[in-house]
Amino acid sequence: MEGLLKEALAPSFLEIIDESCHHVGHAGAKGGAGHFKLTIRSDKFNDLGLVAQHRLIYKTLDEMFPTEIHALSIDAQRDNKG
Repeated sequence: MEGLLKEALAPSFLEIIDESCHHVGHAGAKGGAGHFKLTIRSDKFNDLGLVAQHRLIYKTLDEMFPTEIHALSIDAQRDNKG
C-alpha cells in the first residue's frame, strides 16, 4: 500500500495504521483482508474536492481490494505550499 501511494501521489506525509486488531471476528477479518486508517498529504489533491481525492486513492489501491484491504478510513489533505 505504501509503495503504491508513494509512487502515484508523491505524498509529503503518509501514515498507514493497521486497525485490523479492532475488527477480529468481523466478516472482512476472516478472509485476511485488513482494516486500515490512512492519513495522506499530497499536492496532487490541491485542485480536487474531497470525493475526487478519495476516488484517486481508491483507484491507486484498486489492486488491493478486496483481498488485502477490506476497509479504509481516509484523511486526505491538500499540500498547499504558499
